[in-house]
Formats: sequence, structure tokens, C-alpha cells
Amino acid sequence: MIFSKKPTYDWLIVGLGNPTSQYDNTRHNIGFAAVERFMDENGGSFNKNKYDALFGECKVGANRLLVVKPQTFMNCSGQAVQKIAAFYKIPTDRILIIFDDVSLSVGKIRMRKNGSHGGHNGMKNIIALMGTAEIMRLKIGVGQKPHPDYDLADWVLSKFPQSDKENLDLALKKSNLAIKEIITKGIDSAMNKYNN
Repeated sequence: MIFSKKPTYDWLIVGLGNPTSQYDNTRHNIGFAAVERFMDENGGSFNKNKYDALFGECKVGANRLLVVKPQTFMNCSGQAVQKIAAFYKIPTDRILIIFDDVSLSVGKIRMRKNGSHGGHNGMKNIIALMGTAEIMRLKIGVGQKPHPDYDLADWVLSKFPQSDKENLDLALKKSNLAIKEIITKGIDSAMNKYNN
């Protein structure tokens, strides 16, 4: 999307997850946890509920950020992203999607400028509805399935054990710093610093 008029917000930051409290602290909801932590630490709050999403704003330097938690359930995340990006005229090169990655161990994060959905249904829906894979993403490790025949849906909808708490906290701290780095210095700088 290309817009001639300057958008209201400089960035759209989207954390993916499933709504309702039954999914709190599950692997699939790490995107929600990341943007909640980010808003807490940057003076924002989720005070609007429309376009199939909870959202609010905060600032990083001179940048105004719209921070979003889609409320459509994971597989339809693109509905909220598409509606909000269109309404607020935010171009795709200013959108960052944050979600879980089962190929990364707990505590690790990884950023990419673009690419396939990698089997993640939330990202798959966003790419389909936005019509492009040229969307930045920050993936947070939630650990691999304990054995190959373990059901993937059961795994990502399971809750983190207490033993993961320290590494989870580290990942959320790193994701917070990485978001700020992307906004102030660009994704190349963030990838060099935090992709590990």
C-alpha cells in the first residue's frame, strides 16, 4: 500500500494471540504478552476496541505507535491488521508482526524483513489478506514439541511451565528492546543486535 498523505501513526505494532483468558500464558499468546510488556514500559494502554482488535498508542522518541492485539482468534488475525492499516493509512513497510515460533528455544528471538508464513496460521492469514509477504516480523521462541508425533495445536495451546519463566522474561525484555531498535535505527540494526 502506498499513501500520499502522512499517516496518523508512524508504526503499526501487532502482537498475535487468541482472545479470552483461557489462552493466557500459552505458547501461542506470546505475541500478546510481548505487546502488553511493551505498552507497560512505554506508557501506553489498550483503550480502544474496534476493527476486531484491542489497541492503543504510545510513543518511542518522536514516533507515534499504534499497538494492536487482534481479537479474531489466531487464524483470522489478518482481518484486524488489514482494517487498521487501511483506516489509519499505515504502509506495510511500517508494520511489525510479533508471534510465536516453535523452531526457536524459549528465550530466543529472531527478526526477518519478509518471507513465508513458515507454517504459522496467523501470519499466513495476514500475508493473504494484506496481499504481500513484505512485512517485518519478530518471532519469539516457544520451544519445539517434546516429540515429533506430539500434536502441534496441543503444543502451542499449552501453557508455559514455571521452569520457563526466567527465559520467557528474558525474551520479552529482548523483544521490547528490539522493537525500539527497529523503530529508531531500522530492522538491519535490530537483526544484527538481537538475532541469536
